[in-house]
Amino acid sequence: MSQRTYSPLDRLIGLIDDGLNTLLGPAPRCDRPSPAAELPEAELTPVERQLSGQLLRVDHAGEICAQALYQGQALTARLPVVREKMQQAAQEENDHLAWTAERLQELGTHNSRLNPLWYAGSFAIGALAGLVGDKWSLGLVAETEHQVVEHLEGHLHELPPADAKSRAILQQMREDEGHHATTAIEAGAAPLPEPVKTLMRLSSKVMTRTALYI
Repeated sequence: MSQRTYSPLDRLIGLIDDGLNTLLGPAPRCDRPSPAAELPEAELTPVERQLSGQLLRVDHAGEICAQALYQGQALTARLPVVREKMQQAAQEENDHLAWTAERLQELGTHNSRLNPLWYAGSFAIGALAGLVGDKWSLGLVAETEHQVVEHLEGHLHELPPADAKSRAILQQMREDEGHHATTAIEAGAAPLPEPVKTLMRLSSKVMTRTALYI
């Protein structure tokens, strides 16, 4: 039996479906259990619980952006092997999305109400990067993941010391994101120009500051 070849329109329809499921569907299913699953819930003060909720809300919004970025890149990637790497990375990021969504519920708070905006912007950036060329698309992945690792390290320092469940999730996410960056570099990522890196940091700062509260 011959393997079906998907046209660009087929892939676009599939990605639209993925986007709707990401934003409006039920809690995503993950391939790996949450790193926090076996840990007891700590006694957090109201202030500590609020802080953990804000930090995890930002991280959940970041995973919405990651899904959109990889899906946009998969749509416009030129080489099938690059497209497959983007799709695989999006699936791995789905675990992070599920873990942070579950933790937000446990902390009794909501995800960012601007998630559709974050998704649309990241999808457009990913699709544009794919159109520019695969090596630049991979370069965007590598730089994004490097910045995400830095961001997660900051959140690990800010988390209330007693919140072991949130800490376990962020530590595993940090490890996975570092692996994604390494994979992109090994696949031929081109280093991004410094002005692009600076713009990425500024955009990330706007998203993180906003998602803390909205």
